[in-house]
Amino acid sequence: MVASGALEPDGEVEGPQQGGVQSVDRALAILEILARQGHAGVSEIADEMGIHKSTASRLLSSLVNRELVHQNSERGKYQLGFGILRLANSVPGRLSLVREARPVLERLAEDAKETVNLAVLRSNYAVNVDQAMGPSTLATYDWVGSLTPLHATSSGKVLLAALPAEDRDRILKETGLPPRTPLTITDRRRLEKELVEVSHRGYGVTREEYEIGINSVSVPIFNHVGAVIGAVSVSGPVFRFDPEEMPELIELLKEGGLEISARMGYMRR
Repeated sequence: MVASGALEPDGEVEGPQQGGVQSVDRALAILEILARQGHAGVSEIADEMGIHKSTASRLLSSLVNRELVHQNSERGKYQLGFGILRLANSVPGRLSLVREARPVLERLAEDAKETVNLAVLRSNYAVNVDQAMGPSTLATYDWVGSLTPLHATSSGKVLLAALPAEDRDRILKETGLPPRTPLTITDRRRLEKELVEVSHRGYGVTREEYEIGINSVSVPIFNHVGAVIGAVSVSGPVFRFDPEEMPELIELLKEGGLEISARMGYMRR
C-alpha cells in the first residue's frame, strides 16, 4: 500500500509534489510533440512518451480544456490550439520583431539598393514599424508609423492573404477598396484572385497601386507557430525597379523573410 501518493496506470508512484511537476513536464512534452508533428493521436503520443494511454488521454483533456490543444472531430487527432497563440501574443512581439529584423533589413537594403520596410497588421491597416534605406534611394521619406491600405500595398496583400476568410471579409467591408491611384485594385473578385496567387507563390507585388511611379514586392514573416506576424518589402521607382523581372531579388527577399522568421522562432518544415 502506498500512503503518500497514487499509483499511475503506467506503474509509477505519484506523490502530490512529484506528481504535479511530472504532469507539467509531460504536458509540455505533448505540446512539443504536436508542434513537431503537426497532429497526433493518443496512442502515438503515449508510445513516444512511454506512458500509459489513459495517462496521455488525461493530460490531453486538460490541455483541451485550456484551449492549448484542439481535437480534430473528423480524424480524432490532436493539434495545437488557439490558446497557444493567446500566450504567444502576450509577448511584446512587435518590439522584438523590430529588434530581430533590423540587421536583416539593413543588409537587404544594401543588397537591393532600394528602400526596405517592415510592416505589421494593426487596426485594419498595414503599419510600417521600421525602415532601411538603400544607397540608390532617391528620396528619404520616412514611412515608419504610416498606416497604409492593405489592398494597395505589397505588404498589405501579404498580410491579407494570411488572414482567415472571415477576418479578411470583415476588414475589407469596413475599409472598402478606395483607389489610391488609377492602378489600384478596387474590384473584390480581382483582389481575392490575386491574394490566392500571393499565398501560392509566397510574395505580393504592387505596380503603382499605392503611389504613381513606385513598385513594391513583399514576403511574409512567421512566428514560432507558423502564423504570419509581419511582412518585409522592397520598393523602388518604376524606371529601374520591376520585381517580377528580378527573380534573384525575390529569392533574396524570401531568404531575408525566412531569416527574420527564424529569429522569431519559426522552423521550416
